[in-house]
Amino acid sequence: MVGKTNALVLNGYGINCPVETAYAVKEAGGNAEIMHVSRILESPPILEKYNFLVIPGGFSFGDDIGSGKVLANRLRHKAGKELQEFINSGKLVLGICNGFQVLVKMGLLPEPDFRQRVTITYNESGKFEDRWVRLKINERSPCIFTRELGEIELPVRHGEGRFIPGTGEMLEEIMKDNLNVMQYTGPDGGQGRYPWNPNGSVRGIAGICDKSGQTLGMMPHPEAYNHRTNHPCWAGGRGSTGRGISLFRNAVSYLEQEW
Repeated sequence: MVGKTNALVLNGYGINCPVETAYAVKEAGGNAEIMHVSRILESPPILEKYNFLVIPGGFSFGDDIGSGKVLANRLRHKAGKELQEFINSGKLVLGICNGFQVLVKMGLLPEPDFRQRVTITYNESGKFEDRWVRLKINERSPCIFTRELGEIELPVRHGEGRFIPGTGEMLEEIMKDNLNVMQYTGPDGGQGRYPWNPNGSVRGIAGICDKSGQTLGMMPHPEAYNHRTNHPCWAGGRGSTGRGISLFRNAVSYLEQEW
């Protein structure tokens, strides 16, 4: 096996982006294996073989009782101990869209202790939003995935993407510790109003990490921008690089150095 990055990309029960996600890891120089969630639930120690866990986007369990909730409960109750050990050992976790919903409802973000402190709920527009958005990266964030990134464009596609902290104190803690990794931004460079902020997230927050920077959850899809032609304006020069794949390159670079 070439390289030290050994990513596990979850699949099954309505997850629908595993192939693109595994492709992005491989294009970034890592190794990736797609595995059905049922295998993890049946044998949680499987996680020990990997150093990068990715929960892709989709509609796990049909978003019954809330997006990501069923998968979050099953992973917490069946593999909670192993997930905690995975995170404590310094390995990387990335949740994209539905994966972000799973991480917050499982209680792994913003603190990995299985206590839910924030949520992601229905878009303020009351409808499914499918568009490209501009994101301002918090350069003071400890996030490993966004190092040396400033502003990027990525696609969103979700019906439940509005980030809401449980309390005002929780929001201030997230902002103080720079766990707000990325925020939707409009042409004026602000936090963005609709449609620039596609879901009405508080403070325009599109993704958060934990204090170690090793676990990231985000609503936009970085795996969907892995080549310049993915960008809708690529013919006009705006898709000169696949910027979304930069997050995966940062993950691979980190793991190559640390593992």
